[in-house]
Amino acid sequence: MNIAIVFAGGSGVRMGAGIPKQFLEINGKPIIIHTLQLFQYHNEIDKIYLAVLEDYIDYMRVLVEEYHLTKVVCIMPGGSTAQDTIYGELKRAESENPDDSIVLIHDGVRPFVSYDVISRNIQGVKDYGSAITATACYETIIISKDGKGVDAVPFRKETFTAQAPQSFYLKDIIAAHDYVRSLSTGYSNMVDACTIMTSQGKSVHLVEGNRGNIKVTTPEDVYTFRALMQYRENEQAFGLGGLSNEISARMRQAGSMHRDDK
Repeated sequence: MNIAIVFAGGSGVRMGAGIPKQFLEINGKPIIIHTLQLFQYHNEIDKIYLAVLEDYIDYMRVLVEEYHLTKVVCIMPGGSTAQDTIYGELKRAESENPDDSIVLIHDGVRPFVSYDVISRNIQGVKDYGSAITATACYETIIISKDGKGVDAVPFRKETFTAQAPQSFYLKDIIAAHDYVRSLSTGYSNMVDACTIMTSQGKSVHLVEGNRGNIKVTTPEDVYTFRALMQYRENEQAFGLGGLSNEISARMRQAGSMHRDDK
């Protein structure tokens, strides 16, 4: 069983919009729908568990029905933090699926992860027990403890940016969360699953991500996402590189839904 755990419970204060960023419309549909469709149309994903702000659950149900997101089996309220939200989704998945299921933890405002990266995450867990999507850094990384002075400059060739999905066997990531939750410090400084795992001395495996896999957090990110959407549309219209596996999968899925509606 391959399960997408999509968390979208944030209020999006850094975006400065009147609604949470995951519900902002880009190219005619909310960002969260762009994200969910990546997993809906992927033939290796069996289920999607989704968490959103409690006040938006009814609206999310309408969207799920409108866009035929048949793999979404659960829409639940988010927790007080991102990690609380993810833990709640993991526990819900645990109650309904085998503990050796593969879970892909993904941010609801990362709407451009490629079809192949999702596949590499699944295979990475099968081969190594974990998969952290990452891209090599092109800029110099600076370590600064006070935000003023430079404490260290790692070798650029050894630096990567962790993204999402971050994927594990269900039983392993729940055990790691349970340990963190048993500590007095809780999720302090635990920004993602990679941090949770490595803080416990567990090895994690990197899988190569795609450069367009941005997290839509600020208004500037919205413009970047729109540009990426335009680039993909140009690929389709003018044959720049041909159709990707992702686009082909979407076309097959759309055709299947059309046949089912008849």
